Amino acid sequence: MASRIVIVGTGQGGFQLAASLREAGHEGPITMVGDEPGLPYQRPPLSKAFLKGTVTVEGLLLRPAALYERLRLEVLSPVRVEAIDRAAHCVRLSNGQALPYDHLVLATGARVRWPDVPGASLKGLFGLRTLADAQALRERIGHAQRIAVVGAGFIGLELAAVARALGREIDVIEAAERPLQRALSARMAQYLSDWHVSQGARLHFGARLAGFEGGHGDNGQVQAVQLAHGERIAADLVVIAIGVTPNDQLARDAGLATDNGIAVDEQLLTADPAISALGDCANFPWRGERVRIESVQAAVDQARHIAARLRSGTGAAGAPYDKLPWFWSEQGACRLQIAGLARPDDEARIDGDPDSGRFSAQRWRDGQLVAVESLNDPSAHMRARKALTEATLALA
Repeated sequence: MASRIVIVGTGQGGFQLAASLREAGHEGPITMVGDEPGLPYQRPPLSKAFLKGTVTVEGLLLRPAALYERLRLEVLSPVRVEAIDRAAHCVRLSNGQALPYDHLVLATGARVRWPDVPGASLKGLFGLRTLADAQALRERIGHAQRIAVVGAGFIGLELAAVARALGREIDVIEAAERPLQRALSARMAQYLSDWHVSQGARLHFGARLAGFEGGHGDNGQVQAVQLAHGERIAADLVVIAIGVTPNDQLARDAGLATDNGIAVDEQLLTADPAISALGDCANFPWRGERVRIESVQAAVDQARHIAARLRSGTGAAGAPYDKLPWFWSEQGACRLQIAGLARPDDEARIDGDPDSGRFSAQRWRDGQLVAVESLNDPSAHMRARKALTEATLALA
């Protein structure tokens, strides 16, 4: 087993890897390097409970400081990894330090994708990815009257639900014809759209962004969102939620292959046998295609897989990573859970009564069940995960 492990990234996947290594009996040094200040924390509550003020910063922490001391986990933050020296087996840090490794794990995550349109640098535009983002947004929401969210994905819709619960006017702007078009069936998407409208949100679909209007000079404050068809939507706060870009530049600069993330094999290894990658930044093979999955579950499962591989010393000869992906989203009274991965054109078969607010959409492709979307029905979600896991094993 590699003696010195360096983990670039202090998100949930990076923490899980460090903890799993210690649980597996690794005695060598483990160092986590993160460019955010403080200890590893949970990101999912940032767009929900933290914005509403029901969770504190301390409540977000994955573990208290004492646990890192007990497990002998070194956390360097806020420190950036500037470069990977693969020949010397070390990383160059922003504090001037050269940190050696026997095995390096890239858990660098992703960053908010920012629109390249006029007015994108105005004040009052926010992304939501980090604790600092959420703190700034929470403070600003308290003074905003009209909020516009650009993007009707998970983050955008969760934010819309929070804004309405806080009594704010909210417009959600989406270029596609329905929310979550790449991830959800048309029926489930319609239910969520109807629910948000019932709460007072205004949804704009097929609406391409043209730019932002606001004051002039360094103190320019956003005043409106301008759409390509000419509509102007007034807003004194805008949240950008059009997706993320994987943080793969560090790997690219080191000569590692990247393609919508850091390219890894079925063992989550890069072409360099001393470097692995996990989480939002990793592009890996699954069920005959390459995917990059943005979820806590994937990052945690991948971390456990890498820890087991390092502990066993099997390298590329070990069992492949094959965990079933699953996701969740809380939008006010709507708890959406998804097991598996569907494509937009996969068949949808409805199970249950959508009018009841509790139903599922089974997604089928070529006669095979590939995913299940469940609304307000945790038991159906758990049954779907079991069925899809067994189907995956049967196909292996």
